[in-house]
Amino acid sequence: MKVFIDQREDDMLRLIETLVNIDSGSYMKEGLDHVGKVLSAEFAGIGFETEVHEQARFGNNLVVRHLDAKAPEIVMIAHMDTVFGEGTAGQRPFTRKGNYAYGPGVIDMKASIATALYALKALQESGSESYKNVELVFNTDEEIGSVGSRELIERVAGTKKYALILEPAQNGNLVSERKGGGKYFLAVQGKSAHAGIEPENGISAIEELAKKIIKLHALTDREKGINVNVGLIKGGTSVNTIAPSAEAAIDVRIETREDGEAVDAAIKEICSYSEVPGTMLRLTGNITRPAWNLTAEAEALIGIITEEGAAIGLDLKHEKSGGGSDGNLTGAIGIPSIDGLGPCGADAHQESEYLYIPSLAERTLLPANVIERLSRK
Repeated sequence: MKVFIDQREDDMLRLIETLVNIDSGSYMKEGLDHVGKVLSAEFAGIGFETEVHEQARFGNNLVVRHLDAKAPEIVMIAHMDTVFGEGTAGQRPFTRKGNYAYGPGVIDMKASIATALYALKALQESGSESYKNVELVFNTDEEIGSVGSRELIERVAGTKKYALILEPAQNGNLVSERKGGGKYFLAVQGKSAHAGIEPENGISAIEELAKKIIKLHALTDREKGINVNVGLIKGGTSVNTIAPSAEAAIDVRIETREDGEAVDAAIKEICSYSEVPGTMLRLTGNITRPAWNLTAEAEALIGIITEEGAAIGLDLKHEKSGGGSDGNLTGAIGIPSIDGLGPCGADAHQESEYLYIPSLAERTLLPANVIERLSRK
């Protein structure tokens, strides 16, 4: 398989270029559905059928499996969405400079989509039928918490023995655990008034929000790995007007499911009442990604992957990540899951985001070998 994969680096880069040059931010349904159609055609070319799960607000999610598949035991998961705004692909399209490729979403995670396709192509070329033991999920809202695809991912993964998550290996390591997290949005309504002429007639939404921010930040407990951060605020209409409205976006990170439930309850309690008389509060959001902790079954899977890595010259280690992924979803429902199986690169979500091209072949061969081994009876 190695020779086959090595000879197709240019083909993979052409596919990555096509995908990168399509704007596909999480809220760009047209672009995401365009990416989905490209992938459906690519997989149809190797005998895989695509089941389209339509969404009204977000791009359509895809479930892909071979026409002859019976009961696949492995799920591979990759997302099609990026964090970049409309027009970004036109402003800075896919470019290659030596061993590096650049462009919006090139490492997070359009290169991973190419490695998934070519890993299955390599298995077919080798004569192994283990490609029939794989079902793939390509979702369109991972960057915003998989709010519309979570149920689908959990349903598909729930029937599998293993989950291989293709997030990029930004430092070369596998990811075996991830913090859980959530997003909350607090809106405060007050009453405007001139700050000089009639301040007594105003009700400050900003004052109310400030009081809540202090209490929300007090929920942070670094020793337990709990972090509550109000990362965005806005409010008011002018410096000399009592603020009639204010908003805050709240990020939560937790180590365990129990801590997630406790923090969720605490946030809802804090935001259930007003402290500035006359203000009204509205809280939305929840814990979108449960904490994913390492299990004995996942450790056994790590052992297999590191052995297969060593066989092709990779010294693979695994680590816990503070960021979330769809591995949180599969790991939390008890499916042995490993993340960070994608190609190497860095600077995800930034203008300088890049793919390290020499990692493409090895990060295609690795999952191909792992799939073949996990499929042995």
